[in-house]
Amino acid sequence: MKRFNPRRVKIHRSYAVDEAARVLGSHKNTVRNWLGDGLEPIDGRRPVLIRGTELKAYVNARRRRNRSPCGPGQIYCVRCRSPKHPMQASAEYVPITPTSGNLRACCPDCLGRIFRRVSLPRLAAATGNLTITFPDAQQRIVESVDPCLNCDLERAPDAQPGK
Repeated sequence: MKRFNPRRVKIHRSYAVDEAARVLGSHKNTVRNWLGDGLEPIDGRRPVLIRGTELKAYVNARRRRNRSPCGPGQIYCVRCRSPKHPMQASAEYVPITPTSGNLRACCPDCLGRIFRRVSLPRLAAATGNLTITFPDAQQRIVESVDPCLNCDLERAPDAQPGK
């Protein structure tokens, strides 16, 4: 399902069906279907005109209707298209920035990976009764004990060809 951006609609303007479709990046038939679904035109005459305020409100209402907010302990599965409680009631917190990261788990229905972006201060509220594990930080190359095998610094310089 395509997401239409309601901020592209000017509220002080009237739109014909093809203009509304062009502004939202959709097809004319999509806007015509919306007119049958409850989007109100200005009057019953042709060409069909739609107020910008009505169009913006209709697109916003469609976006709100299609949302599925995740509750505490739930992570949204894109394959299943619904919030799910992770398998084994556990998830892994993978930091992205110092203040936020992803909860990573496995969907119990489709066995796919599921992710939820969460800020560190709100981690306790978002996890609910999940068991959260924090992975150990990966070792950087500079901190490694063994030298790099691709290092050319210790080799003697090769003789220049032709001399």
